[in-house]
Amino acid sequence: MCVMGEFTDLLVRASDGDEAARQQLFAVAYDDLRVHARARLREGGRNTLLDTTALVHESFLRFIKAGRLNASDRAHFFAYASAVMRSVIVDFARQRQAQRRGGNAEHVTLDNAVIESLSTDEERVIAVHEALTRLAAADLQMARIVEMRFFAGMSEPEIATAMNLSERMVRREWDRARLLLSALLTP
Repeated sequence: MCVMGEFTDLLVRASDGDEAARQQLFAVAYDDLRVHARARLREGGRNTLLDTTALVHESFLRFIKAGRLNASDRAHFFAYASAVMRSVIVDFARQRQAQRRGGNAEHVTLDNAVIESLSTDEERVIAVHEALTRLAAADLQMARIVEMRFFAGMSEPEIATAMNLSERMVRREWDRARLLLSALLTP
């Protein structure tokens, strides 16, 4: 953990394009990013090769590729980090599915029962991502809450702080979102 002023100063400098500040910001936020990543991966119970360290490091690489960092404070930074973690998790799930489907390997027809038995957690992640994209078209705030909760493992108080909402509002929107996503994800 770092002093709040130091973090904000690094964030402002990184937002202004200071590469050294961006590197230092990552080092300062590393432990907190690992906590969020660990919570997300533990909650998901997925059997993948993606681990906490890989998720945090891949997220950092995407921060670097993005160029400018647009976050005004610690809460906004972690809200942005949740969006980046979501993209990393979804891309990894898609990559794993593509590998599982054989890529350039010779394709052989399988019985439908066998195919249905291969349903994976990666498919679940992609289905949630697609449902979340549809939800965002209807209610962006609700979609951001789900993104922070599902893909970054943030708690309701953390989300409330990041979005300048009351915890009660976050809880209510989370409950509504779960109902809507359940309907979208049910075949």
